Amino acid sequence: MSSSSPQASPSSLPRSVYLGGLAIAVGGAVLFSTKAIVAKLLYRYQIDAVTLIAFRMIFSLPVFAVIAWWKMRTEPPLSTSDRWRLVGLGLVGYYLSSYLDFLGLQYISVGLERLILFLTPTFVLLITTVYFKQSISRLQWLALLTSYCGIVLVFVHDLQGGASNVALGSTLVLGSACSYAVYLLGSGELVKRIGSMRLVSYAMCVASFACIAQFFILRPVELLIQPMPVYGLSLLNGIFCTVMPVFMTMIAVERIGAPVASQAGMIGPVSTLFLGAMILDEPITNWQLAGTSLVLAGIYLLSKKK
Repeated sequence: MSSSSPQASPSSLPRSVYLGGLAIAVGGAVLFSTKAIVAKLLYRYQIDAVTLIAFRMIFSLPVFAVIAWWKMRTEPPLSTSDRWRLVGLGLVGYYLSSYLDFLGLQYISVGLERLILFLTPTFVLLITTVYFKQSISRLQWLALLTSYCGIVLVFVHDLQGGASNVALGSTLVLGSACSYAVYLLGSGELVKRIGSMRLVSYAMCVASFACIAQFFILRPVELLIQPMPVYGLSLLNGIFCTVMPVFMTMIAVERIGAPVASQAGMIGPVSTLFLGAMILDEPITNWQLAGTSLVLAGIYLLSKKK
């Protein structure tokens, strides 16, 4: 499908096509959320965030590099200004955001991490309001208030539970969500000119090189020698929690449109909460369920506003 061709509305799609696109969107959201679970499992092998993210990008870079090379062969060359924008977007949206996220995961539960990251749309709204002077409607204010009440609920619960460095971990993940919001705002015009697949593959290559270079600058080469489970989990993290969700989300957006695909992504925090309980033995409390419900309700309200 051409990027310029109009998307069919969900109501006009055949039921099988709509359900298939919805299933792909849900699957992509669950897989992407699972990276927090995989990170927690990797931390049990005494590796740090620098090493974790380097291994993640080592396994995902070949796929994005092949796609980027294919796009370079089949698409017109980029202007110098667009190349620099891509470098900046790759560093902010995928390098900095991922690094802060994995750093924060060392201190907080996967449930709280996913809820904070899920506030990204609200940060996009706040940034556009502050810097682009766009007004916020009552519905949007209600959505923001509802979402942040949910985060505060879970945050206070984790603090009372005696979790160490919850404030530090939450701040790091908050920085991750903010940096990804900046990426989303910065990529708006660029994605219209060069297409989402091209933008993602180029930006991911930039981020991969940054993450791998950071490892070799800050860590000894000997840390590349790890137990076999680290390689297996890193492969899972790179392919199933990074590459596949990116393209599944793109396919879903193409089939059912961005609004429906983004609403399907609301399954992410819920899936992380229950996967954390099943795999990591993280407890699920009524406070966490209530906070998750508030965050999801706020994002749903925000999605109703075009």
